[in-house]
Amino acid sequence: MGDDADADRGTVLSTRRYDESDVRVRPGKGTRPRTKTRPEHKSAESAMVVAVDRGRWGCVLDGDPTRPVVAMRARELGRTPIVVGDRVGIVGDTSGRTDTLARIVRVEERSTVLRRTADDTDPYERVVVANAAQLLIVVALADPPPRTGFVERALVAAYVGGLSPILCLTKGDLADHAEFAAAFADLDVPVVLAGQDDPLEPVREVLDGQLTALIGHSGVGKSTLVNRLVPDAFRATGVVSGVGKGRHTSTQSVALPLPAPDGEQGNRGWVVDTPGIRSFGLAHISPDDVMGAFTDLAAAIEDCPRGCTHLGPPADPECALDRLGGEAARRVGAVRLLLVALSTNEAW
Repeated sequence: MGDDADADRGTVLSTRRYDESDVRVRPGKGTRPRTKTRPEHKSAESAMVVAVDRGRWGCVLDGDPTRPVVAMRARELGRTPIVVGDRVGIVGDTSGRTDTLARIVRVEERSTVLRRTADDTDPYERVVVANAAQLLIVVALADPPPRTGFVERALVAAYVGGLSPILCLTKGDLADHAEFAAAFADLDVPVVLAGQDDPLEPVREVLDGQLTALIGHSGVGKSTLVNRLVPDAFRATGVVSGVGKGRHTSTQSVALPLPAPDGEQGNRGWVVDTPGIRSFGLAHISPDDVMGAFTDLAAAIEDCPRGCTHLGPPADPECALDRLGGEAARRVGAVRLLLVALSTNEAW
């Protein structure tokens, strides 16, 4: 009896008719067609990035450097890197009021780039600053003792990145600057003295109206120099530290406006204070990159044999640079010192 009842119920179930209401269909992803069309943001305001801190960028609008604007990166930019010095377009709330947030929707093409790697075996390039016209290499003449290798590597990075290098020597009261400066004379690198007892006018003159990046080892007096050039630098650093989540920006690059002389309005350029660095890797740079920074030498190496490292005899007995004379020959000697620094596989 029980078996007959089960059989009858099975027959009923098997003959039941279904309609679309009995079927559940899970909607697939991407039901809305994607488009590569992106908004042009023609109304975006032009600005410069002055600070970076964990997903937030501090920007100043063109013509109004006193009004910092905190911005985030727009989704359409993806993971586009944005660094201090970048020229950007921003939309949204650009009032600069507390707790407001704008969006960076465009990053302009860079005119110069200062790059480095952690060491000479690291393939990952780190952009230190963008669009800087000059690189002020701050070196102490004593305590700590100066390192020509660091300066040579910084010079390589400047030349390849399109920046004009300037050698800035501090602690001149502890050692004479002439001998150290003479090592770079054939490269025509300007030299300024910036010890605590030295007047700042020569330094201000070379920085006037320019965006200048400052680099140097810890302890060489770079922070002291920045505080002399920008008396309210500490206050300004405190302001931009609010870009992110309150972390102090001593470990990040920050652009500071150079104040105009007393009685004048506006600022006289920008200095980008970078953290004291322990190494300056150049894994991303080749000897030909260095030569390309010198017009006359770049033309000469076109006659070099393939694989020439341009170091001259005995490594490269047929290097075309050895056929140059006069001023160019002196420059070849100086540039070869840079190539030696590039090939030593040392990051400082």
